[in-house]
Amino acid sequence: MILSASRRTDIPAFYSAWFLNRIKAGYALVRPPFHAKMIRRIPLTRDEIDCIVFWTKNPRPMMPYLSLLDEMGYPYYFQFTLTPYGAEIETHLPPKADIISTFITLSSLLGKNRVIWRYDPILLTSAMNIDDHILQFAALAERLHDFTRKCIISFFDCYRKCARNMRPLQPLPLDDRTMRTIAAALQEIAASYDLQLETCAEEIDLSSVGIQHARCIDDRLIAELFGRELRVVKDRYQRPACGCVSSVDIGAYDSCPHHCLYCYANANARLSEQNYQKHNPESPLLIGEVTDGAIPGSGEERSSSSSCI
Repeated sequence: MILSASRRTDIPAFYSAWFLNRIKAGYALVRPPFHAKMIRRIPLTRDEIDCIVFWTKNPRPMMPYLSLLDEMGYPYYFQFTLTPYGAEIETHLPPKADIISTFITLSSLLGKNRVIWRYDPILLTSAMNIDDHILQFAALAERLHDFTRKCIISFFDCYRKCARNMRPLQPLPLDDRTMRTIAAALQEIAASYDLQLETCAEEIDLSSVGIQHARCIDDRLIAELFGRELRVVKDRYQRPACGCVSSVDIGAYDSCPHHCLYCYANANARLSEQNYQKHNPESPLLIGEVTDGAIPGSGEERSSSSSCI
């Protein structure tokens, strides 16, 4: 089983102690999306886990625990989102200089192949045009290229959940021509730094400019990094354009205090803060406690999110 931690919320940034408690306990309880009264037990023992994929914008709180994961023999790698946006969009992130420093430190600990840079989503506003993205991407690539080998990009999709949050920014439409223009420019920069550029869950074919579709949860990478040849299938709970293989996600929607306006996983900041306040690091559930109204379930709960944080 590949464990996703998590497309639905930033576990490394906000729930690291809980995650390590669940690893030690050997299981976690998960409420499947849209079935809040159902609870599934997810085994987390070493013999059950083929690899852990961490998704984060700030892994710094998780980093003190990585040595314990190493001692216990868990394979893992990071999908690390680092964009050029400021606090008007990514409202509760640390300063970018600190995030870049964290990226470099994490890569120095794990190796550049286990830290994948995500420059996503790419969105256009009156304050962030195509030229701005090109300049910002080039500046980040210059800082990060020695510490990663791959960058994954995606273009902003205005899900219904995030439309209200994004309304003040008035995001500009991204047609195929615009996406090709941006992608070609970023690919030229990436190639100059020997960075592999791929797209996440994008239907547009950018192979003509040298960009392939990504497999963010990637059995091929797991085999390369850890020598584990997995018999897995494409994740049928993702959008057709997503290349990820099947995984089990232990996160929860509406629980990330980063409050990034573009995030599909948070309906609104107030709800996510309320849920965050319900978090108990000692609980088997990420958010809240097991109540009498819960319906016990069994088996592995498959991810049902439609994009990647």
